[in-house]
Amino acid sequence: MTSTTPAPKPGSVALVTGGTGGFGRALATKLKALDVTVVLADLDSERNRQVADELGCPFVVLDVSDRAANAAVVAQVEAEHGRLDAAFLNAGIAGRSRQALDVDEFLKVVEIDLFGVVYGTEAALPALRRAGGGSIVVTASLAGLAPLATDPGYSVAKGGAITFVRSMAARVISEDITMTAICPGFADTAIIDGIRQTFIDNNFPILSAAEVADAMIAAWTSGESGAAYIVQPGIGAVPYKFKGVPAAKTATGETAGVPGALRPGSAT
Repeated sequence: MTSTTPAPKPGSVALVTGGTGGFGRALATKLKALDVTVVLADLDSERNRQVADELGCPFVVLDVSDRAANAAVVAQVEAEHGRLDAAFLNAGIAGRSRQALDVDEFLKVVEIDLFGVVYGTEAALPALRRAGGGSIVVTASLAGLAPLATDPGYSVAKGGAITFVRSMAARVISEDITMTAICPGFADTAIIDGIRQTFIDNNFPILSAAEVADAMIAAWTSGESGAAYIVQPGIGAVPYKFKGVPAAKTATGETAGVPGALRPGSAT
């Protein structure tokens, strides 16, 4: 992605989950300036409704861990706005247990940060197909590539989300649907409130929400499907280069190719 990223087509419709948080607010502001209709989806609260109202965006209630609710929200977006061109699956939480393994917390983080992405993708794909193509942009994290010892649930969920994007992207690219993951480092949102002072004390650079929003828009309009874009202060958004695994060898020492039936688009 470059500084000459093309803008979304005016009149496009985008759904943003976790839409009233830091990334969602920054993204909505930028997309509205590009004449995109932005529907913000989040938990039902007076604060969230007020944020959406202040941004001038339609608001829909969504718990991303509820599979049926994801489908209902996409149906509502299509009914009220006629189409869906992009789904930003941005909702997420972090764990708070820094030492002991809290399995209940672990499962809750995975349910929201990973299965929320799976359910959101399932719901969005039919609408994107009806629109003739589109994009799904998943907010993952650098923790999905470099796991945090202090938050295994978050690391597993974000790593799983990246792998899910890479797997699914190959399945839908022939339908003019792209899937990408954004992997920000530490960013200035509520998710770092408990450790914010540590960054300040150590003069550690953190991303602004606006920088991440720029990367999200670029992923929609010009991202390479299946790519995971690292977003870090001072470097912008760059695609992560995944290391390939050693290929299998035949009995005669030749490299064995993946069977055709296991490749994307093959018949089952």
